This record gives sequence, C-alpha cells and structure tokens, in this order.
Amino acid sequence: MTKPMLLSDFTRLPSRTRASVGAGLSGAIDIVADAAAPSHAFLRYAWYAAALAAYGGAARTIMVEEDDLPVIALPFVRIGPAIARVATIPGSYWPFRSFPIHRHADVPAVDALLDMLSRSVNALRIGPVVDGDPALEALLPRARAKGWAVLDRFVANSFVLDVQQPDWPRGSTLRKNRFHEKHLAEHGALDWRFVGAGEWDAAFDQLAAVEQKSWIAARTDGRDAKFTDEGHGGFWREAARDPVVAAMLSAAVLSIDGAPAAFSFDLDAGTTRYAIANSYDPAFAKHSPGKLLSYRNLVRARAAGLRSVDWGAGDSGYKTTLGAEQGPALRDWLLVRPGVPAFVGAMFKGRWAASGNPGG
Repeated sequence: MTKPMLLSDFTRLPSRTRASVGAGLSGAIDIVADAAAPSHAFLRYAWYAAALAAYGGAARTIMVEEDDLPVIALPFVRIGPAIARVATIPGSYWPFRSFPIHRHADVPAVDALLDMLSRSVNALRIGPVVDGDPALEALLPRARAKGWAVLDRFVANSFVLDVQQPDWPRGSTLRKNRFHEKHLAEHGALDWRFVGAGEWDAAFDQLAAVEQKSWIAARTDGRDAKFTDEGHGGFWREAARDPVVAAMLSAAVLSIDGAPAAFSFDLDAGTTRYAIANSYDPAFAKHSPGKLLSYRNLVRARAAGLRSVDWGAGDSGYKTTLGAEQGPALRDWLLVRPGVPAFVGAMFKGRWAASGNPGG
C-alpha cells in the first residue's frame, strides 16, 4: 500500500533568477508594469518611448527574470561625458521618474539588477521620486548592503488631498463657487467638459491654447508648458498613443462661448490621481475659472472612487485652499557603484545634497 506524499515532503527548488541588458526599450516592460504597484502602472514601454522621442537619448534596458517571468525592468539613458558612464531613467519630471518592479519581486531579483547595473554604469540617477516609492524601497537597502554609495537631495514637498474625507468639499465652498460661476457666465456660455477616450489629439490642442494665453507664456520662455510645441507637448501626445496610458489620462476643460478658458489635466493610477497641470485664461481671473473647474473635477474624482490627489511640488497656495496637506518629500537619488566610483561618490555627497532645494 502506497502512502501519499504531502507537498511539504517535496524539495522546493530555488527560483532561477537572471538579469540581462539589451539595446533599446524592451517590450517586456509592459509585463512588469502590469504586475507593479498600481501607482506605477503608467511606467510602460510607451511612457519611456515618449520620453526618448521628446527629449532624445539612446536607451538600454536591464530586465530581471525569475523562472522566465520578467519581474524588474529598468530603462536608462547615458548623460554627460561618455567616459563618466553616468545614466538616468528617462521619463517625465512629474509624476516621477522611476521604474516598474513586480509587487512580489524578491531579494535575489534586486541583487541581480544591481550586479548587472554595476557592469553597465558607474552611477545612476533616479528621480525626482517621492519617499516611499516601491522601486526605491526595494533597491536602496540592497544597494547600501552591497557597497553602493547612495546620495540623495531634497527637491520639494508634495501636496496631497484626501478626496474621500468627510465633509469635503464644504457646502459653503460650493455656494461660493456657484456665485462665481453665475458671474463668470456673464462673459458667455459656460461649457464644462470632460475628455473621453479617443479625443486626446483635439484635447491637447485646447490645453495648449489655454497655456499660450496664460502666465507661463507671458512671464517665461514657455519651455515648462506641458502641451505646447515649445514645451512638453510632444511627450504627452506620444504617451497617449498607448491605449492603456491614454485610459489613465483625464482632463477637464472649461470653454466660454466655445473658446477654451481653463483646464485640469491628470493621470489616474490605482486610487491615486496625479495632478499634472492646470491653467486658465487670465482674462477671466477675477472669477477664478481654474479653481471652479478644479472643484468640479475633484468632486467627479471622488464620485469615481479615487482616494487621493497628488499635486507634487510647487505653488502650495491654491492646493491648500482646495484642502491639500503636505505629503511625502520628492528627492533625487544618485546610486554610485561599489569600488572607486562609490568612494569618489561618497566624497561628493554633501555637494549633491546642497545642489537640491534645502529651503523647500
């Protein structure tokens, strides 16, 4: 008579972990992004490809697999003199520059990434990225343990709004908003519109039209505008060609007599909304069209089940008016490989930190 064997009786073989680096962007980035933290779901092939198309650079990608399943994808581009072998992760400054890592990737996978990275670059810049970033949380302890120099510099504090908090927005706020909307309507017919799938090309034209009337065009050279040809418009148009990324994008547009007068543009990942940009035509500034549109947009986000809105850094005034509070810090990180590079990097730790924004 045979006795059945329990699963615990079998010897469990360790998973096979391997890392490789290849030219260009790997199509497997999307596999990792699909299994990453929901906050990182937009870090897809198209996201990095959009950065290369808009800002240049020749990418390489480190892929880490466990039992042939891709669990880490780290694209990078060289920056500075070739002899320095310094690289950075491509992407948009906001929401953040990071890389996708499988939610269940283990220590051997991270170690394999670091070993391959040390053979590929002398130093890697990651960021700006918020404290608590899942990829960094996995990477930094192992990097320090393996002798990497880890340098960080403070960029700014983020501002976050809990849209599911009770009694938000207050009734008194909504009454004030209705008062301002009534007077804003004296300038023409108001049309509050939310951009749907398949409408992004026309929508980006409208957002750019508002930016060209806004303070950013009047007071700056326009390079920080998000949707104009002179600014970052090329990046967002390219990223939106991926239907998965496009489905994460969200925009609200206020038009007055058919002309766009204000917008809010966001990216929804999991239960978090990243507020990418908002602007308005200063001709209507007296009645706060941008704030009125923001409230409508946020109330809609609340109804859709989103939990938080992350505005990132800068201009805390209107964010706190809307109810946001200070959130995690944004930092730039520099990882310098073990050996002589790490020794030299550690000597410049203070200088790297001082090059940030100590005053917040």
